Amino acid sequence: MISASKQQAFGVYVHWPFCLSKCPYCDFNSHVRHAPIDEDRFASAFAREIEATAARAPSREVSSIFLGGGTPSLMKPRTVGAILDAIGKHWRVAPDVEVTLEANPTSVEATRFAGYRAAGVNRVSLGVQALDDASLKALGRLHTAREALDAVAIARAAFDRYSFDLIYARPDQTPQMWADELKLAIAEAAEHLSLYQLTIEEGTPFFGLHAAGKLKTPDEALARALYDVTQEVCGSHGLPAYEISNHARSGAECRHNMVYWRGEEYAGIGPGAHGRLDIDGIRHAISTEKRPEAWLMRVEASGHGVVTDDRLNSEERADEFLLMGLRLAEGIDPKRYAALSGRTLDPRRIAILREEGAISVDDNGRLRVTQSGFPVLDAVVADLAA
Repeated sequence: MISASKQQAFGVYVHWPFCLSKCPYCDFNSHVRHAPIDEDRFASAFAREIEATAARAPSREVSSIFLGGGTPSLMKPRTVGAILDAIGKHWRVAPDVEVTLEANPTSVEATRFAGYRAAGVNRVSLGVQALDDASLKALGRLHTAREALDAVAIARAAFDRYSFDLIYARPDQTPQMWADELKLAIAEAAEHLSLYQLTIEEGTPFFGLHAAGKLKTPDEALARALYDVTQEVCGSHGLPAYEISNHARSGAECRHNMVYWRGEEYAGIGPGAHGRLDIDGIRHAISTEKRPEAWLMRVEASGHGVVTDDRLNSEERADEFLLMGLRLAEGIDPKRYAALSGRTLDPRRIAILREEGAISVDDNGRLRVTQSGFPVLDAVVADLAA
């Protein structure tokens, strides 16, 4: 069971939307600007949106802060410090707050790690993506494998907690190649890895190349074999999956991401950020203007960049809880689903999915997706939610 203290977790997500270049697989809200960014102006706007959000969701204690992007490690440490100061001014911050910053593993950005630590960051997440130079070049990354490992070493010296990302199911990748790369990664990673299967997203350069037959990705059988290798290698080295794409030693899970997956509250600050806030007993799904300069003007004019603020009904909230919670190895408590939706999950559907080996139910009634069910998670969720 999830403890009461964990149920009251509250996260703050801050989106820095700028990158040095746009990776060909990326469909995130990231933008390349060739003129220098006015960081002081953006920091002031972040502070104003934090103030406005805290006014709508007061009396929260922040348990986690995540600076994502884009590339937050392009920010000066004093900009990060100003953002963290604004959060601390308008909300209580837990003494053991987890403060994560996403960083590119380049030598230039690694030189800022000590400054980020001094500003209040206590965990970094490095976008390594691959540990061989040919793959990095194909993925549009600006760092080499050696530079990435050097940045990991600097992160290890600067922070007690760090993680890095890798992308697998890359063109021409074999299960043995991926197993070898994973073992090298685990030797460097210490406590946490995020491992994402390459997906071809509409609107990206990779989408056009894939459609034209110029980019070949693994077929379904090979993708499944690569997924199975991921689980086997990580599990045997003490980093089991605690979420479908995230692996950690016990106790080293990313607390901020657990806020999302457990259906708890979080504020979204910055261009294109999303939030989930409980206001007067109603869950609000909030998002802000995506275009950085348009967001900036909105905040300067009205104190926030919110463009959508939808009230979720009980069924929508329950479906979101199901969709997010079943990504976790710990699964969900069906009683919470019933409390949110006003109806129980269909026992017949549960029985069929158990029979098929896609889910399990423990003695306390907690429902989990099995190892064999995770590759077809979307279908499992759709079946249960029907």
